[in-house]
Amino acid sequence: MKPIALLINAVMLSLAAGSASAQFVKGNEAVSVMPDGTKKVETPPLPTASLGTPCPAERPSCTPSGWLMVETTEGLRECTEYYARPGTCRASTFGTEKRPRLWIVKLKGVWMQCQHPDITSKCVSTKALPHAVMQ
Repeated sequence: MKPIALLINAVMLSLAAGSASAQFVKGNEAVSVMPDGTKKVETPPLPTASLGTPCPAERPSCTPSGWLMVETTEGLRECTEYYARPGTCRASTFGTEKRPRLWIVKLKGVWMQCQHPDITSKCVSTKALPHAVMQ
């Protein structure tokens, strides 16, 4: 019976480690660790054109095409827009709730949206039409 318990514990530990590592996108240039150990996070810059009133994260109608997963100074957040303006983001439910998501990352100095939390997944410019995936 002891080997079965060890196997179950190993599987549970690997699942927990897998979901914890998916809470960020490895290779996202917008997130960097400074020499003193602090984390520096960059969010997409606001456009020069005026934006409308932000759509709050509490309103489900604000995300008809899915949530935008953005790394912010508060950690990984689900946002209604990729600029992550105040009020447009909420705590991440990734790993606990399935919903359409796009991952906003910076690659080679360009802001991109990826289908999965992996820079080798299908990534396109934030100016292109999105294609969110249930995750």
